[in-house]
Amino acid sequence: MKSNSVSFPPALAETIQKAGVIAVIVIDDPSNVPPLADALLSGGLNAIELTLRTPSALESLSAFKKHAPQMSVGAGTVLTPQQLLQARDAGADFAVAPGCNPRVLAAAAEAGVPFAPGIATPSDIEAALEFGCRLLKFFPAEPSGGLAYLKNMTAPYAHLGLRYIPLGGISSATAAAWLADPLIAALGGSWIAPRALIQSRDWAAIKQRAQEVAAIIRDTR
Repeated sequence: MKSNSVSFPPALAETIQKAGVIAVIVIDDPSNVPPLADALLSGGLNAIELTLRTPSALESLSAFKKHAPQMSVGAGTVLTPQQLLQARDAGADFAVAPGCNPRVLAAAAEAGVPFAPGIATPSDIEAALEFGCRLLKFFPAEPSGGLAYLKNMTAPYAHLGLRYIPLGGISSATAAAWLADPLIAALGGSWIAPRALIQSRDWAAIKQRAQEVAAIIRDTR
């Protein structure tokens, strides 16, 4: 075990658990941050993963923290140690990756950034355990075999109390089944505020989608 850990502090882990869904977002224009944050919050969601896939991602992350400090804002698609540090400096509360890169995990441990690496196999889980991870991103969730696969794949580690954030192929139609399982800390929701709706500034549609999933969370948990 590494001397430093990237595990989420108890308060942040509880916040993610209570949020139920983390809206996964790609932003091209930072000016869209205030109305997007307002749409999500008014729809009942207060946690996002802002992916580092656009030139304006870090600026947008900082804008989220300034406009909506009550939101839990994570940086997603963190692929390099440099991105990890940039996300920390931009104000990210946590960081997420699609895979389990030991160099990024080491950087997160050194920088003290809560980090959820992506896992899809037992080997991924064991690599993450080396850095003290207890909250893991299951990606891609549905294409990998869905909830049934996750339960079978993670059974040998059940005694460790690991929790998972599934992302990939999940929708409002399947959200309840995932949320009802005790393995799941929260869902990664890429369908709530997709890039096209943000680009078209359809805040009403995003608010409606947030309301729909917030209702599912209330009914399920």
